[in-house]
Amino acid sequence: MIVLDTHAWIWYIDTPENLGETARRAIDHSRESGGGLHISCISTWEFYMLVERGRLSLTVPAEVWVSRCEKISFLTFQPVDNDIARLSVTACSDMHGDPADRIITATALYLGAKLISRDTKIRQSGIVECIW
Repeated sequence: MIVLDTHAWIWYIDTPENLGETARRAIDHSRESGGGLHISCISTWEFYMLVERGRLSLTVPAEVWVSRCEKISFLTFQPVDNDIARLSVTACSDMHGDPADRIITATALYLGAKLISRDTKIRQSGIVECIW
């Protein structure tokens, strides 16, 4: 089972060549084995923020892009529930202060999943196994 960090989700859908080779292989393996790819719903929030701030441009409206992702059978959007919220504070207390990164990391921890992320701070935290 794999959780995709926000950038990994966007790149996987739009520019998979931006992913590390190890990350691409892990994603393909998870898809083929039925392990699934999970995306924290906080990543959807980050996605919309990137679009709103002009840091991400799309060829379709953001709502259409997300809607298309929601229809991809092997992608699962994981809500931020009370357990994930708790873990983002208790288990991720040594991480940097970015709440979205803490929630994404807590989501992987909660699911017992590996996290696909290029983020050095997340990878160095050692809270979850990261792949890049």
